[in-house]
Amino acid sequence: MALYGKLETEVEIKASAEKFHEILHQKLHHISNASSDKIKSCELHEGEWGKVGSILYFTYVHDGKVSVAKDLIEAVDEENNSFTWKVLEGDILEHYKSFRIRVKSIPKDEGSVIHFTLEYEKLHEGIPDSHSLLQLCADISKDIEAYLMGNNNEGSFIAKA
Repeated sequence: MALYGKLETEVEIKASAEKFHEILHQKLHHISNASSDKIKSCELHEGEWGKVGSILYFTYVHDGKVSVAKDLIEAVDEENNSFTWKVLEGDILEHYKSFRIRVKSIPKDEGSVIHFTLEYEKLHEGIPDSHSLLQLCADISKDIEAYLMGNNNEGSFIAKA
């Protein structure tokens, strides 16, 4: 059994790729407004929001328990609406030696497709692939879609283009 793994999924949303990318890249501190049952907080620990080299601290709910993650913004591609986070510390590293999350927002005629890639190295062969974390990413995408499309009580925090 391989210790290295890669899981991918795509989620179709009605919001534009640019708006989705903006919230996950530049306005991540607002994500708990869009997905409060899954993301409790996101704080900037070092650097600037959305900048490569910056460090973020997440408190989130995964598999029914509150978890934390300290992530490095490893790469950003504004032209292609994509970025990569590398997990530096946190609950997920109890099972994985390394863990990266790549997100790409792909424009469509109407809405967009959000492509998630999880790349990881397990600590040992008994660790299962993290399908539940991939599902969490997909579920958060749908929450952000609802928020961006105005299906919330607080109004959109991103100006319409």
